[in-house]
Amino acid sequence: MGRVPALHEPLKKILGGSTAKVMAEHLDLHTAGDLLHHYPRRYAERGELTRLADLPLDEHVTVVAQVAKAAMKTFNHGKGVRLEVVVTDGSGSLTLVFFGRGAYAREKELIPGRRGMFAGKVSVFNRTRQLLHPDYELLDRDSGADAAEAFAGRLLPIYPACKQFQSWKLTKAVDTLLDLFEAEQWQGLTDPLPPSLRDGRGLAALPDAFRKVHRPRTKADIEDARARLKWDEAFVLQVALARRRHADSQLPAVARKPVAGGILDAFDAKLPFTLTDGQRTVSAEIFDDLATEHPMHRLLQGEVGSGKTMVALRAMLGVVDAGGQAAMLAPTEVLAQQHHRSVTEMMGELAEGGMLGGAEHGTKVVLLTGSMGMPARRQALLDLATGEAGIVIGTHALIEDKVQFHDLGLVVVDEQHRFGVEQRDALRSKGKQPPHLLVMTATPIPRTVAMTVFGDLETSVLDQLPAGRSPIATHVVPAKDKPHFLARTWERVREEIEGGHQAYVVCPRIGDDPGEENGAQPAAKSRSGGATSGPEKGAAEADGERRPPLAVVDVTEQLTKGPLKGLRVEVLHGRMQPDAKDDVMRRFAAGEVDVLVATTVIEVGVNVPNSTVMVIMDADRFGVSQLHQLRGRVGRGSAPGLCLLVTDASEASPARARLGAVAATLDGFELSRIDLEQRREGDVLGQAQSGVRSSLRMLTVIDDEEVIAAAREEAAAVVAADPELEALPDLRTALDALLDEEREQYLDKG
Repeated sequence: MGRVPALHEPLKKILGGSTAKVMAEHLDLHTAGDLLHHYPRRYAERGELTRLADLPLDEHVTVVAQVAKAAMKTFNHGKGVRLEVVVTDGSGSLTLVFFGRGAYAREKELIPGRRGMFAGKVSVFNRTRQLLHPDYELLDRDSGADAAEAFAGRLLPIYPACKQFQSWKLTKAVDTLLDLFEAEQWQGLTDPLPPSLRDGRGLAALPDAFRKVHRPRTKADIEDARARLKWDEAFVLQVALARRRHADSQLPAVARKPVAGGILDAFDAKLPFTLTDGQRTVSAEIFDDLATEHPMHRLLQGEVGSGKTMVALRAMLGVVDAGGQAAMLAPTEVLAQQHHRSVTEMMGELAEGGMLGGAEHGTKVVLLTGSMGMPARRQALLDLATGEAGIVIGTHALIEDKVQFHDLGLVVVDEQHRFGVEQRDALRSKGKQPPHLLVMTATPIPRTVAMTVFGDLETSVLDQLPAGRSPIATHVVPAKDKPHFLARTWERVREEIEGGHQAYVVCPRIGDDPGEENGAQPAAKSRSGGATSGPEKGAAEADGERRPPLAVVDVTEQLTKGPLKGLRVEVLHGRMQPDAKDDVMRRFAAGEVDVLVATTVIEVGVNVPNSTVMVIMDADRFGVSQLHQLRGRVGRGSAPGLCLLVTDASEASPARARLGAVAATLDGFELSRIDLEQRREGDVLGQAQSGVRSSLRMLTVIDDEEVIAAAREEAAAVVAADPELEALPDLRTALDALLDEEREQYLDKG
């Protein structure tokens, strides 16, 4: 086997069992490579003011400060002692408190003028902020001019740490590791960047980058290291995606070329409106892909209401003309039934045909969901197997083993982020050869994320709204600060209903069940498994302890007894039986319900043009993109839409700033950028992609667009010249490290 590559060496062998155990359990660090890639969060300079004035309460902090005064005090009639040490950094002060015998030992060390790093949880006692029994590391312990000078010039790395393993312990662990690597002259370190790329872009050698990021002498060192380490991450990920695209381009597929005078032409001829320029352009891209002999893999992004379904339907009809079948997958039964209704309505008599390809007869459009009765299900399965049905619309019930297709040519997946990679893969395996794939999403994805998360898909964007769509006005309703605004909200709902329209009220929770799933987006997970600063957590911090989110069940009761008394109010949520859900949606669509109180089940695809107003309760509990999605359910007809974001968040909180951003723009791409800036990458690349943890530590998808775009180009060139990377063994090693089994499967199924 030879020597284990240094990066794979378990930390247990280098740092000892007990240290390695704490690092594995609390920081998810297991190998030498994990620790080398655990980069400092920031750097403290000697004399830098860490602004003690701004310390947050109840958070674990690390501060760099100087002892101003220390005093031993007694309490409990002289029986107890405590040491109170005041430290300062020029912006404010903080009191360190030690009780009992430990107080005497610390009194000798913590004398005025000493400087150190102090770590602990910030609390308040007698209106003074304090750290109780903090851990600390004195920075000027060594005597002698050399030590003082070395300390004076040093940038102190502050690592992402935890209570069990403070930042300076990480510094010591990293120092041990760097010394070992230096002693071995970095043998066994593989450099993923081809030398030509490294030299061509003036990037530092990898050992230099590790030295400079962990032991910088100057700020320029840090910049050099970051520039290099960002490239590693971007390039290796883009090579993985480029290899995926290359492998896909080698797969065989049946070319599906539209036939003149077929069902597509008949459909276009009876359309009561003209397609937008965007719809025409995207359709042309799709038909070009369908005409080739390798499978299309295309992501179709479009704002809510931009006409994606129309583009997808035309693609499906083109495939039917070419003798194939098309399947559309929806994430929920409600949505599958709605797609089926809207497709059959758009097609009219063309959806009542017989055999495939018979334009004058049209084709059959069948629905297949889990809750269908046996006779209807048996007939649908038969129509698919014989080819009688050219188009099938359904939920994941389509993926079951029993479902056989005559000749599956195209799979359309609606709302990518709701649908597991494995499920898409199972449906693709239903064709005799891999079918073409079109993925639709109404969640605008910034270009960098599309290049990173969906880098194996070609992207089309529909950014114009069809004529006749009404503008949506959005306002923030600060219910806690201005209760009369909330009263006015319900008056506005009544006014819309008296004008013949309908309303949605959205709540984050169903109610009745404490263990239920919340409708709002969860906070992102950090690498160490704890929740990080997702939008919800940001709001929680800003607003102190919060009540539980409002629930559909409770809000409905309050509204029907209070401000909306006498109106026809119904509920809709995920725990209802599928037929009950469909019944409510059908009656709402038919105008038999005035107000629908729902969870986010209505976020995707529900289309009721007569609904003009949406009230979102506890709006700060939802992510920015999710609010934008929800808002897109109103203003779908000729009357203007109104969206009211009700919140208890205080005016100065980040939560209110987020809601203000949503109210200020209808541009989903701008909002998705804001959303990403707040959630960062953890759950964009991690949780969003079948639970794979983010491989990005230095690169930020939102700020490093140029690096990602350049890395994509370089990766495409490398893979085109050498698909198996035979000439680049170090790059292969780095790829293998990135593509652990789980991630490999995710990319394979992309």
